[in-house]
Amino acid sequence: MKKYQFELEMKVRDYECDLQCIVNNANYQHYMEHARHEFLEVAGANFGELHKRGIDAVVAHVEIDYKVSLTSGDRFVVKLNIAREGVKLVFFEDIFRLPDMKLCAHGRVESVCVDNGRLTRGELFDEIFADYLKKD
Repeated sequence: MKKYQFELEMKVRDYECDLQCIVNNANYQHYMEHARHEFLEVAGANFGELHKRGIDAVVAHVEIDYKVSLTSGDRFVVKLNIAREGVKLVFFEDIFRLPDMKLCAHGRVESVCVDNGRLTRGELFDEIFADYLKKD
């Protein structure tokens, strides 16, 4: 299994499932978003506090490939890596069901940094994620 820079365990709640008794597709994006926010905290910043300063990471593009459905009560882990592509921060996120580690969804989320309503190169995020954006 490949190495990830961050991971977060969660559990499917009943209301996240649709009539087919599987997790509704939109909730996978919620899981990935929550993992990114928690990753930001671990890196030393807080999404809400940054917003109060006028700094926002805004999602510009999302791609999700759905592989295996999660169901109510399933435990799962979101694992992610981050990379810089020009002005974009790109998060590569995988959701695995526990305990069998079956890949449920694979996502690519591109975000940009907006400072008081103006697009920036995201230098602040380069500082926040410096330990994770280092070249090997």
